[in-house]
Formats: sequence, C-alpha cells, structure tokens
Amino acid sequence: MAKSQWSFKTAIELSEALRRKQVSAVELAEDAIGRIERHDGKVNAICVRDFERGLAAARAADAAIARGEHKPLLGIPMTVKESFNVAGLPTTWGFLPQKDFVPAEDALSIQRVKDAGGVILGKTNVPVGLADWQSYNEIYGTTNNPYDLGRTPGGSSGGSSAALAAGYGALSLGSDIGGSLRVPGFHCGIYAHKPTFALLPSRGHTPPPLPPLPFDRDLSVIGPMARGAADLALVLDVMAGPDPLEAGKAYRLDLPAARHSTLKDFRILVIDSDPVLPTDKVIRGSIDKLASNLDRAGAKVSRTSPLLPDFAASSRLYMRILLSFLAASFPPEVYAGASAAAAALPADNTSLQAERLRGIALSHRDWVIADGGRARLRAQWRELFKSFDAVICPIMPTSAYPHDHSPDQEQRKILIDGEPHVYTDQLAWPGIATLPGLPSTAIPTGFAPDGLPIGVQIVGPMLEDRTPLKLAELIEREFGGFVPPKAFDD
Repeated sequence: MAKSQWSFKTAIELSEALRRKQVSAVELAEDAIGRIERHDGKVNAICVRDFERGLAAARAADAAIARGEHKPLLGIPMTVKESFNVAGLPTTWGFLPQKDFVPAEDALSIQRVKDAGGVILGKTNVPVGLADWQSYNEIYGTTNNPYDLGRTPGGSSGGSSAALAAGYGALSLGSDIGGSLRVPGFHCGIYAHKPTFALLPSRGHTPPPLPPLPFDRDLSVIGPMARGAADLALVLDVMAGPDPLEAGKAYRLDLPAARHSTLKDFRILVIDSDPVLPTDKVIRGSIDKLASNLDRAGAKVSRTSPLLPDFAASSRLYMRILLSFLAASFPPEVYAGASAAAAALPADNTSLQAERLRGIALSHRDWVIADGGRARLRAQWRELFKSFDAVICPIMPTSAYPHDHSPDQEQRKILIDGEPHVYTDQLAWPGIATLPGLPSTAIPTGFAPDGLPIGVQIVGPMLEDRTPLKLAELIEREFGGFVPPKAFDD
C-alpha cells in the first residue's frame, strides 16, 4: 500500500488539514485503521478495536466541519488506554476474571474527549493491574516495541506508546503512578505528560468491577500522549478541570500561562544520574548533549543546586507511600506474608527494596507521618522553583530491555553499564515528580546506538503545567522530536 502523508502527522497538523479540506476525518480514520490491520499482528498494541463507532464519529466530524464547527479534537483519530471506561467496550485492567466486564458509561475524561470531537478507534494494551513497565496479560497477550519487537514498549501505557509510534492515530490517553505515561513515552520515542496531581478528573478510570465514582487514587494521574509536544497541551486543555459532581460545583480551572515563551529565558536545572539509581552512559550522554544545546540556545543551564531535594530520602519516602497505597488491593495472604517480611527487616536496611516492603505494612499512623514528609518535600520544590523554571532529568536508566515476564518483579534485574540492579528500583526516577505531585513532560531526545529511543522528563512547578509543556515544545522545534520506526514508515 502506498505511504500515506497523514499517518505520522501531529494532531495540530491534522486539524489544520481538516480545516483546509485537504483530507476528511473519514480518510484519517481509515488510514489509521488500515495501519492497525496491516501492522498490529506483530505489535499487538490495540487490544480492543472499535472501528465501526470510530468511523461513525469520523463521519459526524466531517458533517460538523462542513457546517463550519470548530472543536479542539474534531476529526482526530486516537486511541485510549484499556483502563479507561468506554461505554460498550470491555475494561479489564488485564485481570482475567474481569474479561467480560463492560461499563455502561464513558469515563469523564472520555466524555470530554468525545465532546471535543475526538475519534476513538480502540483501546490499547496494559499489564495486569497497570503494574509493570511491560504490557502483557493473559487476556490480550504481549505488546511489542515498534523499534524492536523483542523489547518492551514500556508500561503501563505501553499499548498507547506503541500505537503512537506505529502510526495508529495522532493521540492517545494513558495514566501514571510509577512512570506509566513517561516510561512508555521514553521507550517508544513519543511525548507524554504527567499532569499535576488531581488536575484531570479520574472518574471512570477505575479498576473493574468498581463503580465509576469520583475518587483520587493517591499519586495516580491520567494524561495525554502524542507524537508532538504541542498536542499534549491541546488534549490537556480538553480533559482538565474539576469533576462537576464534586469540586466543579464551586471551582473552575485557571491554569497560569507558561513562565516563558523562548528558550533563552528559561532557567533549567539538569540532572543526569544519582548514586541511588545511576543511569547508563548512553542516557548520561544524551542528557549532556541536550544541556549543551540548551546552553548554546541561550537558556540558563545549571548542573547542580543545593535546592534540589535529597534524591535518596525522597525515593525511599516514595517507595513507602506508593506501596502503602498499592497494598490496599493485595490479596490477604500476600499482604500477610509481606507484613511478616517487613517486620523482620533490620532497621539499618534502607535499600529501596526494603522501603517498598515496609510500605506494604505501613500503619495509618506511619502513613500520616510519611505524608507530612511529602508536605515538606513539596515545600522544598516550591523553593527550588523560585530559582529555576524546570528540572530536566532521566525517566529510566537504560533504553528498552528485552521482554521479561518472570512473575516476581523484585527478582528481575536490569543492567546499567553492565552492572545488575533491581528492576523495581527504576521507580526512583519517575518518582521524583510523582511523590510531590508535580507536572512532568516526557520528550524524546534521540536514539541509543542500538537504535532504541531515549528521552528525558521535564519537571515543572505544581499547577504550572504549561511551563514544562512549553519548554518541551521549544526543544522539539529547535532540536527535533519524534522519528518513526523504519519498519512502520510505510
């Protein structure tokens, strides 16, 4: 089939083409559907197809465009993570007992996307319980990285990142508690934004069979994914704002503008590694190159600051608070075993692995004390952002690794410059933004020597999401961004 000129365009580019009548929404949907049908046998990103309703939405978009209507996502083909409720489609979170669960109504975020004219073509694959940086489950199988089918696309929004990299629509939606937006972005060379905590309402992004009630899952957020930085802000604006069932009765959203509009005005702190979890030489080299480029472009770049919170202390705190939340859904026998193991830990064992174990057994009293530590951490970040506009740092320590489905993640290992490290310790770098609830934008920065994508995250001040998003856009414009995988650029 002849290569389409539209398959890898951004949503903003497609919106302009639709407005100029250079292409129709139906043609865009058919192009994305054609790519899914040709390629997804080997990628396995789209676990639930919804082509018939997607084409109907595209036809409605074309009719709206013909009437002169304008909506932010009108006619744009897209996918959504399997974990979002979409009326009439299964929501399983990869749990085999929930394979037949079908919600009756859309998640609030899905409703907002549809109201903005988005054309949803299907749902993307996830790991069980959204709890891995790989994306596989017994219901839908394994999703592969389009740049190397033998490697992970990241997780837990790995189906979404793989779909974007393979050209299955211009946008996708994901979620993030341990890097689940940013890690797939990093491994598939695309853009993703973890918003400020609770900026986007999570109603309907709910594990089945729970009812879709307003509920802030501690640390967890939903957010946009795209092949261009400016598209992230487009979708963020569509989805953001309080839930009308609760805070929306009294409060309205008023996000501040980005602090600056040109690279030379940004004050940026760049971090490339840490003894708690080092990064390999490829990641460090990529970050160093970006820092040098930003410096040459006139930005004020610093490589150290006494204002940066203690990474070791905040990483340990994150492990405790994260696992305390996650353990609430552990089976009783797993919880009991972990609690016993935590009680047997020596007091001087402050490894990240030990802190995760302690977190599982955290009492409410200890959680309240830990939450006080989080409040102090937020105060440190507020102080830092008086002197800096953004912090650029790693998302993960290495490029995508081969699939590893061994059941105990704590026993898995990754290699960083040839040295083995505990797989789950990789939580530390995403946690730098997750624990204090800060916005963080994942951007691609190029490729490792083996051809796998790599990137960084841009962490910004709380509720100033437009600042890291604008910096991401400026970096893309100045130094380049997404590059399609050669095998899928047809």
